Amino acid sequence: MLRIENLTTDIATDSGLVRAVDALTLTLERGETFALVGESGCGKSMTALSLLRLLPDSGRISAGCIDLDGTDIAQLPEARMRDVRGKRISIIFQEPGTSLNPVMTVGRQITEVIERHTPLRGTAAHAQALDWLQRVGIPEPERRIHNYPFQLSGGQKQRVMIAIALAAEPQIVIADEPTTALDVTIQAQILDLLKELQAARNMTLLLITHDLAVVKSMAHRVALMYAGQVIEVADAKDFFAQPLHPYAANLFGALPEFSKRGHALASIPGTVPPLNQAFTGCRFAERCGSAMEHCRNAPPELHTVRANHAVRCVLYQDAGYEVPVQAQDLGGDTTAPTPAHAPTETLLEVRDYCVWFPIRKGLLQRTVGYVKAVDGVSFSLAPGRTLALVGESGSGKTTVGKGILQLLRHNAHIRGTATLQGQSLHQLQGAALRRVRRTAQIVFQDPFASLNPRMRVQDILAEGVASLCPEVTAAQRTQRLLALLDRVGLRPDVLTRYPHEFSGGQRQRLAIARALAVEPQLIVADEPTSALDVSVQAQILNLLQELQQELGVAYLFITHNFGVVEYLAHDIAVMQNGRLVEMGTADAVLSHPQHDYTRSLLAAVPRLH
Repeated sequence: MLRIENLTTDIATDSGLVRAVDALTLTLERGETFALVGESGCGKSMTALSLLRLLPDSGRISAGCIDLDGTDIAQLPEARMRDVRGKRISIIFQEPGTSLNPVMTVGRQITEVIERHTPLRGTAAHAQALDWLQRVGIPEPERRIHNYPFQLSGGQKQRVMIAIALAAEPQIVIADEPTTALDVTIQAQILDLLKELQAARNMTLLLITHDLAVVKSMAHRVALMYAGQVIEVADAKDFFAQPLHPYAANLFGALPEFSKRGHALASIPGTVPPLNQAFTGCRFAERCGSAMEHCRNAPPELHTVRANHAVRCVLYQDAGYEVPVQAQDLGGDTTAPTPAHAPTETLLEVRDYCVWFPIRKGLLQRTVGYVKAVDGVSFSLAPGRTLALVGESGSGKTTVGKGILQLLRHNAHIRGTATLQGQSLHQLQGAALRRVRRTAQIVFQDPFASLNPRMRVQDILAEGVASLCPEVTAAQRTQRLLALLDRVGLRPDVLTRYPHEFSGGQRQRLAIARALAVEPQLIVADEPTSALDVSVQAQILNLLQELQQELGVAYLFITHNFGVVEYLAHDIAVMQNGRLVEMGTADAVLSHPQHDYTRSLLAAVPRLH
């Protein structure tokens, strides 16, 4: 269906020419799911943008062929390429918040694709758009079709993005992290929908993701990318049974799960090397526990070591390639001690908390009712503890976090009490509220929307410290920022760059670093690892666990990733339609769920084992 040969993509930057994709060769068969996995910044998304010719102005395809059923689309004029995009190849973008048009209703954005690529017009196109909203799991599609993107939750926006990509029923769908912002039940629904379309139309799916459990459940073949190159290609069954490259082995060791509770995850040290340089050896050598001198002197070739399984590593150059590759030994005692603070203490107390948004209609915008986003929620959180708040998209999880931190007081009617260290938060104003900001911080779900696009990273990270920690000198601030960047796996040279110059995962790491910069006692973490690949997720989870052990930081952890919940959470609260339907210790909820809704959530979780 699609044959990619020696695809090379260059991007001109202030720091030189970046080779984002380096001589990539792959074939996609009709009707198969091909998964492209690897760390943030490895070139996965840039490969997708190259295939659709959607590169930034400074980027260009400098070499290679993209053969779609006998046509090299890399050579097509832009006018003909517009007929290919959406109809023959379409893409589900990673960040729906920046991909959807903010001044068009979601229904109009779907009908735009339908009218451009199919014979349907007017009422028929509208009915088709409504059908797609229903198929991707949007609640109340008749009402939501008239909404603008800002009126939808993150998961709902992602579903709209998927509906737009599938609306013209293309031959190939490039899915760039298609389920990142989705809860497990909708993720299962979307993956089933993609499988159904594949079966009905023999559609090809290029799946770009960091969720290895999703890859195992969906993919026929897998390619692992690192630093712009493919370093391992295999049938999915072989890849999961015996990954060959040391990088692949470490990815499996970095996956959070219940069996690893109390132990540090096998995160990979360092970061992906900058791609504005000429490499003389293996690009993974500086981070590899199996590296030899030869690895740094000559770049390895992609060797076929058995049927349908190739790897780019000198360990497999000889005929006797059966080298046992294991996740790198972290060394030291990785057992997590019990929290230093007794759980009988209370840092955050929430009682009968309600957040109601007014529904206004008419010329005078009179209030005719309320959307009860949060309706009577109660829980407590002790220092050094993690409470995981789970539930489907739109259940009110994010609203709970924002409401507690007083970010919605001008937009909603708030009832009940939220007390932090004995202070009633809704009664605080001005300077008193600012002082509390040092104690409680938030990591927002969408890092692109929460980082100021006009500020450099250094100013973004330093802003909170300068405002909330005036006793910290400029020199101390700089040292704190450098230490933070190292802990979240970013190089010091990122300080001079702007948010748009980073991948989604790298932006999320910056958002986490910003929250940690003022050394808070409570962090409301809204999907903090949803945009991260597994190795960086392991670094962040290890970091959060270390801070909790050292400083007694408490986390209100809003997530749909049950692997993270199993690994990190002490307690779990399950939300449905604005209410808590089940709450208890992690062991009790995960092992013996009592509510039908909790059982349905756990049943929908894709698992590697």
